[in-house]
Formats: sequence, C-alpha cells, structure tokens
Amino acid sequence: MKIIKKLLLLLTLAPCIAFGQTTPIPDARFEQALIALGYDTVLDGSVTTANINTVETLTINFWDIDDFTGIEGFAALTYLNCEFNHLTSLDLSNNTALTVLYCGNNELTSLDVSNNTALTYMDCKYNQLTSLEIGNNTILTKLDCHSNQLTSLDVSGATSLDYLNCRINSIQSLDVSNNTALTVLICNDNQFTSLDVSNNAALTDLWCAGNQLTSLDISNNPALADFWCATNQLTSLDVSNNAALTSLVCDENQLNCLAVNNGNNANMSLLWAYNNPPLTCIEVDDAAYSNTNWVGSSFDVGNQPTFSEDCNIPCDTGTTGIAEAKPKDKELLTITDILGRPSQPVSNRVLFYIYDDGSVEKRAQLE
Repeated sequence: MKIIKKLLLLLTLAPCIAFGQTTPIPDARFEQALIALGYDTVLDGSVTTANINTVETLTINFWDIDDFTGIEGFAALTYLNCEFNHLTSLDLSNNTALTVLYCGNNELTSLDVSNNTALTYMDCKYNQLTSLEIGNNTILTKLDCHSNQLTSLDVSGATSLDYLNCRINSIQSLDVSNNTALTVLICNDNQFTSLDVSNNAALTDLWCAGNQLTSLDISNNPALADFWCATNQLTSLDVSNNAALTSLVCDENQLNCLAVNNGNNANMSLLWAYNNPPLTCIEVDDAAYSNTNWVGSSFDVGNQPTFSEDCNIPCDTGTTGIAEAKPKDKELLTITDILGRPSQPVSNRVLFYIYDDGSVEKRAQLE
C-alpha cells in the first residue's frame, strides 16, 4: 500500500516537476528584457522554460545584451528580432522553426544558420561577419547582409532568393546563376571584376556601383527598371534591350559608347552619365526629345556628350560582356571629278572619293 501511495504522489507531482524546469539566462540585461516582456518575474539568472517554449515572436532590441544564451529555450520561435545589441555570437541551432531573423547592428563575427532550414527572411547587416553559409537555406527569399566584412558569399543553394543586398563588403566574385528568381540585386561597393546576370531574367533592380567591372552585359534582363553601375571601369554600355528601364546611373566610368535607345526614353526619370571623359555621343530614341526634356538634376551627362539617334559608335554586348566594336576599315573604290568622270589625284581641282561603305568624301587639292 505504501508503494502505491508513493507512485500516486509522484504522478501528482509530475506536472509540477516539468513546470519547474528552467533555462539559464546568464546575461542580466537579457533577463531584464524577458521580465519587461512578462516572461520572467525575478532577476535570478534563469527563466521558467514553460514560460518561453511556446513563444513564437520575440523582439528584444536596444537592450545592450552581450550574451544571448537561453534563446535555445524558445523552441517554437518563428520570428526573432535581436537588433541593436552587442552580440558577438548567436546560437540558433535549437530554433528550427525560425522563419524570420533580424540580427543586424550587433558585433557578430560568425553566424551559423545551417539548422534553420525554415528561414525565408534574414537580415544580418552591420556586423563583422567574414563568412556566411546559407547552403541549407533553400527556401530563403530575402537576404540582407550588407556592411559586413565578407570576402566571399555562396548563394547557389538559396534557389528561392528574390532579394539580395550584399553591398559594402569585400566580396571579390558573386555567382547568381542559380538564383533565377532574383528580382533585386544590390552588390555595390565590393571588389567584383566581373558579374554575370544572364540567368537573372526577372531582375528589376541592379545596383553594382563601386566595383572594378570592365564590362557588363544586361541584354538578358528585359524587366530591369533601376540600374546603377557608376564608379566602375566600363568602357561601353548598351541598354537598348532594356525597354523597362526608367533609371540609369553610369557616371564615373570610362564610357566611349552609351546606347540608351530602348524605346522607353519618354519614361526615363533619371540618367547620370557625367565624368566619362571619352564619351562624346549618347544614342537615344529621339535627340530632340532628350535635348528638350532631359534637363535638371535628374539628367546629368556632363558638358561633352550630345544626343543622337545614331552615334555611329557600335556597342557590342557579345557573350562575355560589353566591349567596343572595332569598325571595319573602309576601302576606296574610285575617285571622280565633279562630272562623275574617273580621275587621279591632281592639284587645283575638286574631287570625290567614293568608298565601299557608300560614303563619299569631297576633297579640294591645292598646290
């Protein structure tokens, strides 16, 4: 009978024992935040696990937290915002239900989200990350990792990605060939020498300014509306296939060819092409329209270039990037006098030099 009574007592106490389980919270500011949110009552270095293990949304920012130990107790968490703290590390391996993560404006030097395969949105900007692995995050659609210290970024596994902001890092190359759903790519202020966006037909916004690009082919990006490629080393740029383009910023390059005749010039709201010393002519839909309407701060091409429907400076996009096409040397067919009679070069007579490309040059040779 005594044994039965003891068993009944243990069964009665079992819920209380489970309820009494705690999760350590060594950072006092983290625990104070939990108290403020109503998940804890006493600042004692721990929180009752039952108070947090069903919480799905947690926002704890601007609390000066150094250590996020205890976040593993939030096993059901789907949304986490821990921005503007002093975190140097963040262990989310137990938070496998997480779909949205904001951890920017901390001091993170590493971030492991390999267990967080449910992630669809991650914002880790303004940290000190030197590497970031998202190969397991195949349903991630948005990634903002700008203003870190990344030297490389592999997004090949994130095949659902439609927004990527990796600007202001030290990335030397970026392969986005697998990211065919990408609509926004912001990768300015890195160290790219090349960028292939030929597989990204859905792109609407491309910002790649402040790199070391010498060529760029955007002929396979018909949806592109906003394109910034300033401060590179481009010598030629052809956007004639980009009929949706409304904003083009290509200043501070070495352009000698710029073709903007895409049939959509009337809808252009921004064109900056200044500080391209070799550029003398910009090919447009209608020179008269551009001269009349492309004025003011939104349209700055410098003082040198003119607008024309035919600049006679071919821009060849090619297959590996835009490169200036070398015109074929024309050949002299014949020389005639003013009556059309064949003639040899002689002095004191007006002569006409006729070439194989159909051009005619009038010369007056004097003694």
